[in-house]
Amino acid sequence: MTSTPDIHLRALEPEDLELAYRIENDPSFWRYSASTVPYSRYALREYIASVQNDIFADGQVRLVIMLGEEAVGFADLTNFDALHLRAEIGLAILPEHQEKHIGERAVQSLLDYARSLHIHQLYATIATTNKPASRLFERLAFEPSAYLKDWLRAEEGFVDAVVWQQII
Repeated sequence: MTSTPDIHLRALEPEDLELAYRIENDPSFWRYSASTVPYSRYALREYIASVQNDIFADGQVRLVIMLGEEAVGFADLTNFDALHLRAEIGLAILPEHQEKHIGERAVQSLLDYARSLHIHQLYATIATTNKPASRLFERLAFEPSAYLKDWLRAEEGFVDAVVWQQII
């Protein structure tokens, strides 16, 4: 797998169960995802056991973000469209490892991985209230391509979102 200094991405393994459990059951991540309910260890174990780690077979791929030897989050390519060769980026980094530019380096690795798969474009749908994520995608030369009014439900009501896109 492609790596950048101190960061590399690897396939999901059975030993990632506790990381998945922690992230998937943390409500602070739910506001940026489609999840609204916690997952059991059993459900997560079944997912890890059944996933093929093949974006063409699964329609998505979840990679573990490694900081040295420590698993610190997930970098996902989801909503893969094999006809149009595009996928959506998702990131989840443990709170104690945020604001260390890990997300930026993980997205750079995802871009390299997507190139190796001949994916044409990657995109991310970011709430306008999520300024750190917007700055991250802007720094990595993603372009704002669509403004979506009241697109995401949040605690404070509905919030607007921007689709950030990069043709690879």
